Amino acid sequence: MTKQVQQLDRVIIRFAGDSGDGMQLTGDRFTQETASFGNDLSTLPNFPAEIRAPAGTLPGVSSFQLHFADHDILTPGDAPNVLVAMNPAALKANIGDLPRGGDLIVNTDEFTKRNLAKVGYAANPLEDGSLSEYRVHALPLTSMTVDALADFDISKKDAERAKNMFALGLLSWLYHRPTEGTLAFLERKFARKPEIMKANIAAFQAGWNYGETTEAFSVQYEVKPAEQPAGLYRNITGNMALAYGLVAAGVRSGLPVFLGSYPITPASDILHELSKHKRFGVRTFQAEDEIAAIGAALGASFGGSLGVTTTSGPGIALKSETIGLAVATELPLLIVDVQRAGPSTGMPTKTEQADLLQVMFGRNGEAPVPIVAPRSPSDCFDAALEAARIAVKYRTPVVLLSDGYLANGSEPWRIPDVDSLPVIEPGFAAPDQADFKPFQRDPETLARPWAIPGTAGLEHRIGGLEKADVTGNISYDPDNHDTMTRLRQAKVDGIASDIEPLEVDDPSGEARVLVLGWGCTYGSIAAAVRRVRADGRHVAHAHLRHLNPFPANLGEVLRSYDKVVVPEINLGQLALLLRGKYLVDVIGYNRMRGLPFKSEELAGVIQDVIDSE
Repeated sequence: MTKQVQQLDRVIIRFAGDSGDGMQLTGDRFTQETASFGNDLSTLPNFPAEIRAPAGTLPGVSSFQLHFADHDILTPGDAPNVLVAMNPAALKANIGDLPRGGDLIVNTDEFTKRNLAKVGYAANPLEDGSLSEYRVHALPLTSMTVDALADFDISKKDAERAKNMFALGLLSWLYHRPTEGTLAFLERKFARKPEIMKANIAAFQAGWNYGETTEAFSVQYEVKPAEQPAGLYRNITGNMALAYGLVAAGVRSGLPVFLGSYPITPASDILHELSKHKRFGVRTFQAEDEIAAIGAALGASFGGSLGVTTTSGPGIALKSETIGLAVATELPLLIVDVQRAGPSTGMPTKTEQADLLQVMFGRNGEAPVPIVAPRSPSDCFDAALEAARIAVKYRTPVVLLSDGYLANGSEPWRIPDVDSLPVIEPGFAAPDQADFKPFQRDPETLARPWAIPGTAGLEHRIGGLEKADVTGNISYDPDNHDTMTRLRQAKVDGIASDIEPLEVDDPSGEARVLVLGWGCTYGSIAAAVRRVRADGRHVAHAHLRHLNPFPANLGEVLRSYDKVVVPEINLGQLALLLRGKYLVDVIGYNRMRGLPFKSEELAGVIQDVIDSE
């Protein structure tokens, strides 16, 4: 059957079902094939914290949204064009986001009286006309999958589990996605279970063939590859990019990388990934708790390695004493905080930006640390390199402040030439010094020597007690403590002269309103700014990578605009810092829903501020 092929410039698809329905795997496979096809893309996985949440319930719904296009895009999209709902709970949890006229593919086999009642449907929405404003494709996906696998020597339960592969095959046909990568993936994943492997491949192919032969879909859609700068690309998540950045930092510094970590959502993938790279001199240690993890990492730094520890907000609370110890001993250490919604355990799989003040001030005493924040999944690579550069050059702990949206989201990444990456020079203290001064500071950076234990002539004291300036002897002298406190602060403040000035995107030069963001809000803000400019209005945009110290020109930038809007997924933490330091009354826009901002939402906020001028 010949089908009409319709060209689209972009599509947003959301797969939704129970946490056990394989929606994350389905979305990831569709994403990988989309990346290999050459589209620009951005993803938003959204899943429960429980390993297996209650089946058929609203809290148990897992979804994966993918936005792909033939042009540059910045976000996973505000709302899906296509919703694949595997059960009533998935439908109810997501139908509010599907615009009128959107495509709705529903697995009718799951719309039983019991499942409908479980989520509060008094009547079947597939039959009562409540979905009339959508293009509904009601398909018995489970039954069709079981029928397609009738000849395989597997249980009915295993056959039903393959329904996500049937759905993936159907959507792959519908949007002209490649199939080779998924088939190879299934062969690898189930290599030890050949019958399961064959069944999943058959289910995938059955979904594809259904699309090819059915009259339910008379049109296929095609989104052409995006124009990208020449180079080798791969799809990458933020956590993987961050792990690769740490590996690259080890290579470019010549230092062995040591990760001391305790598993915690959403940072655990960094531990998993780094454990695969022993050939690059990476050593990973899964400690018994957060305190032991950072203690081991700091010990590794003392021994001459690039010490790293990864965690989320609750772990930062436990690591705070050892971060203070790293400040006192003035050793390089990377603390990766992949933020999640709090307080306490909060919502472990949802995103937030609420750890900024914690990592800025959450230690006893005056214990300043530099803070670096990536702005996109692929930018996690560059941010990790930058954090390592600062830590090694200035002999200081550095916080790398990522979050769950960046960690789990993905986008195309142009793989860099290793030789183009910055060289990080450890500059260890030379051996056999007649009168070694462990706190004799470099006049430019104020960094103290990095003296490897066991090196002849470099014996010195280490620990959390205050040290005497230059000699490093234990000191309780009041004036010395004041001097050392100011020196440690001045060292961090001085980093401002070693980072790029804040760049402002203000193409017309006529903007009187600046939108300033940090971290994961970049894509949403940039997309919102595009909308506002397309409407004929003038607005400037800037985004902070360095949150401590701020870029040297930030004050000048803030004072160059009549109004400054700061969207944050917290209650105004950056806004508080900006008001305190620069005495500029910034306008905060704050929502904490565990999700990234929608660009349409931010565009409305920006337009309101412009109109109030």
